[in-house]
Amino acid sequence: MAERDAFKRQAAERVLPLVRTGMVLGLGTGSTARYFIDALAPLVAGGLRVTAVPTSRASAELALAAGIPLIAELDRPVDLAVDGADEIDPRRDLVKGRGGALFREKLVAYSAERFVVIGDSSKLVDRLGAGVVPVEVLPFMWRQTARRLASALGVTWDLRGGPETPYKTDNGNVVVDLTFPAGIAAPGQVAAEIKEIMGVIEHGIFIGMTTACVVAGPSGLQVLGSLE
Repeated sequence: MAERDAFKRQAAERVLPLVRTGMVLGLGTGSTARYFIDALAPLVAGGLRVTAVPTSRASAELALAAGIPLIAELDRPVDLAVDGADEIDPRRDLVKGRGGALFREKLVAYSAERFVVIGDSSKLVDRLGAGVVPVEVLPFMWRQTARRLASALGVTWDLRGGPETPYKTDNGNVVVDLTFPAGIAAPGQVAAEIKEIMGVIEHGIFIGMTTACVVAGPSGLQVLGSLE
């Protein structure tokens, strides 16, 4: 774990040169995004002027502790969004949201001029769907939504946290985690099918949104896409 944390920190620090004074930053959620926020703190203390849109209450708290001013609404694009991922495939498509912030993460990424993903090499997969795919759904009649997902996609599902104490997102919704027995052969098609199912708010498949992925591991640092 300590080694993986070191790789995450290395990837986060590689992205710091992209940050410029005056930028609006999108701040992701999770352990990898935390390293990016931590790395920003001394730069902000040294005079770097940025504002940020956090993707979760947890990230907002970290940013405020780091002295980064926050905004919730803006009438311009986010200059740079930086976040982690649960899975990264060779096309830079992603599975995200196992930390529970997938809807806000996708909103911020979609609003960004550049969306850069950072992580350690364990996140690299040949095919998405190696682990669970989170889907944020409306709590009202969530079982019916979960059954529609299973029927349409041929998957199994679990309610995160269980029916007695379900996990709630910052938006007040619940998360249904889908398991694809053989992975996802056509991520774009599956993403579209999930969005068509009544009761679904958003899913954790990110297609064609990533500008670059910075991944660190035992063999060094690699950049998928372009940081220019």
